[in-house]
Amino acid sequence: MTPELKQRIILVCNKKIESKGSTVGLSFYAFFKNKNDDPQELMEAATWWIETHRLDHFEKAMKIRDMVLAEAT
Repeated sequence: MTPELKQRIILVCNKKIESKGSTVGLSFYAFFKNKNDDPQELMEAATWWIETHRLDHFEKAMKIRDMVLAEAT
């Protein structure tokens, strides 16, 4: 994933956790606007989520954030 997408995922997860608590779930669609203005980036996130990690449609925001942070190091 691009560094920009990783940063957006971390920011969105942090916002969701802050506003809804540590058990909040989300899907990879949460990282994008309703308008599909960057299909390549959407597919990049979908591939990471579905093919690489075989995650369920909804996952805990904390889990996703921690996975992305672990890959960044």
